[in-house]
This record gives sequence, C-alpha cells and structure tokens, in this order.
Amino acid sequence: MHLKKYTIASFLLMILCGWYVYAFITQESMSIDIFGFVLPPLSVAALVVLPMILLYIASMLHMSFYALMGVLKLRKYEKDHEKMVDSIVDAYLGKENRSHSFKTQKYQLLGSLVDNATIFPTTEFHAEVDNKKINDVLSVINSIKNGEVADLRRYALISSNAIIIQNERNRYKKGMLSAEDILNSPNRYDVSLCKEVYADFVKKAPLHAIEKHKSMLTKEALFAILSRINADSNTLVVSNEILISLFKEMKLTSSEYIDASRKLSRSMLPEQRMKLFELLSNEDEVAMEAYLFTLFDLEMLTPAKEVLDAFSADEYPRFRAYSSLRECGKYFDIKLFI
Repeated sequence: MHLKKYTIASFLLMILCGWYVYAFITQESMSIDIFGFVLPPLSVAALVVLPMILLYIASMLHMSFYALMGVLKLRKYEKDHEKMVDSIVDAYLGKENRSHSFKTQKYQLLGSLVDNATIFPTTEFHAEVDNKKINDVLSVINSIKNGEVADLRRYALISSNAIIIQNERNRYKKGMLSAEDILNSPNRYDVSLCKEVYADFVKKAPLHAIEKHKSMLTKEALFAILSRINADSNTLVVSNEILISLFKEMKLTSSEYIDASRKLSRSMLPEQRMKLFELLSNEDEVAMEAYLFTLFDLEMLTPAKEVLDAFSADEYPRFRAYSSLRECGKYFDIKLFI
C-alpha cells in the first residue's frame, strides 16, 4: 500500500469515527488518570480517536522501516545490474583477470560465470540491446571485425588483447601505421602482430632493416627473404654468414631445411648454396639431409657419397638408395626421394 493513500484513508477513518462518537453516542468529556498524573478533560470522541492516531504512527513507522529496507535492497540489485553490464562488456572485450563483486546472491552466481568466460557475439550481430554500454561495445566489435578502426582507449585493454591486435592490424592495413612504426616500438604492440608485419616488411625491406628486426623472424618471413636472393625484383644480395644468423633464429625441421634449399635452387649460385648448407649442417645436424639433397640436386655425386660414408650404414637410407641408383647409371630426380 502506498503511504500517501494509507495516510489519507487513515485520517478519513479517524475523522468519521470521531464524528460518529461525538454526534451519535456522547459529547461528554472525561479525565484519565495515568499513574497518578491526571490529564486535562478530553472529549470522549477525542479519546476514541487517540488510540487510532497512535496506531497510525506505529504502523507508519513499521511500513517506513520496511520500505527503507526495500529501497536499500533494490539499490543493491540496481548496483549489481550495473556491475553485470560491466562484466558482460568485459567478457565481450576478452579482458583478463576480471573479478566483479556482487552483493546479491542471484547476481553472484551469474557474475561468477560471466567473469570466467569470454563472450563472442555471433556474426553480424545487430540486435539492439536495451543498454547503451553493451550496444556501444557491440558496435565497436562489429566495426573492427569489418576492417574498420575504432578508438579503444576508454576500455583500457592490454596490447595482447585480441580486439586490440585486430584493431592495430586494421590500422596497419589502412596505412595509418607503417611497418616501421610497429617494429620500432615492439613493447607497444603484441608480438604476434609484430611478426605478422615483419613477414610483410621483409618482402621489400633492405638487408640492414631486415637484420635490425630479425628477432621478429618467422618461417614465413625467412622463406620470403630466401625468395628475394638474386631475384629479378626486390633483389637481395646476402652472404652465407648473414643467412646462417637468420637460420639460427628459427628451429627448422629437416623437411623445412630441404624446402629452403629447393627455394634457393632457383636463384642462388650453386657454390654459395652448397657452402651454405655445408655450414648449416655443421651447425645443426637436422640440416644434414638438406645438405645431402643440395649435393645430389647439384649433381655433386662424389662429395655426397663421401658425406654418406662418414655415417653408419643405417643412416640416411633414402639418400643411400639414390646414391646406389646413380652409381648403377640410373637417373631419377632427387625430389622423388624426399
């Protein structure tokens, strides 16, 4: 019941009761003795109304107390609702180390689940949510997914956040950031983005710049560099010493070393290529098969046999089989044996 309506109804009832007693029952007055203290004479009608007034005051205090408790409880729910919105926004943004404190039991359960989850909006999610914060973050996420650039400073995201990485990638693709801007400030950008940019950067960059940022080297970038050696365009002239330093940045498998030799076969001078993989095999045993492949690919059969003879008979069986076939006058492409 609303307090105003209750007050109006109570006063009407008191007035009617007092009027009825005064008009139809008695108009007399009487005194009341309370513990020896005699009150002034009061109309009987007033004495009838007085307990009603006291009851009204007591009931008003009772209802006001519980109304205040209800308001305080409602405020807790409203605050928890705001925290839940923040929790959902943080989950959409993929923030780490989230921990929102909820006061109400129902929100505590839901909040705990949301704080330990990452929420991904479905593709092309355009539904209008009845909350500005959530609508704003969904709009930002969709625009970044569509290749646009958004201002994310208000969300205080770290550089390794997936949305930040994609946003910076969009800036790079739109020409708002250059490769040098990113590579010269590796602490400001996530390492995955730096390596991705470096893979593009090495396709046209000069050798000194490639060496400067070689800590961002990836296998993709390494093979892009190899494809430029003595190429018709964007040519690189690289010594074996520098190439070895680049190879050392990577942990390649035997097949990847062979792929590198195959790529270099198109443009590198045979002598340099052979020497390169000899040095690499001395540095890393995993590169030995690539060295053998290079020797056979260059028709250096005698040096290849000498290398094989230095190992036990059960090692490098594919190359031993190829060597035996060549000794018998049979010619096969070495690529069939790798």
